[in-house]
Amino acid sequence: QLQLVESGGGLVQPGGSLRLSCAASGFTFDAYAIAWFRQAPGKEREGVSCISSTGARPDYADSVKGRFTISRDNAKNTVYLQMNSLKPEDTAHYYCAARPVSCAWPIPRPTDFRSWGQGTQVTVSS
Repeated sequence: QLQLVESGGGLVQPGGSLRLSCAASGFTFDAYAIAWFRQAPGKEREGVSCISSTGARPDYADSVKGRFTISRDNAKNTVYLQMNSLKPEDTAHYYCAARPVSCAWPIPRPTDFRSWGQGTQVTVSS
């Protein structure tokens, strides 16, 4: 059974960094694209970034471009989201999700993903 487990969230001051992890099991990891989404209270879930099964040329939402980096380690069945220069507006619950092969769109759309983790909370506050 496909399972995704996020970790690495927490409370950080503005300007700080966090690295989120998405550990996968129960499927052929290197044949799947993995995306990161986030949802703040009262807002819709938004795509942050996605990395395809090949890991080629991931894209990022404009709000995080230049600050966040997605990567994958197929040997560890894990995708990471390195978040630097964090801002209070980055505060949200962060989710990873999986779909076969491609991200479908450069900036992932929730409706394209069927398999989700439970998420990890990121709070950026002084």
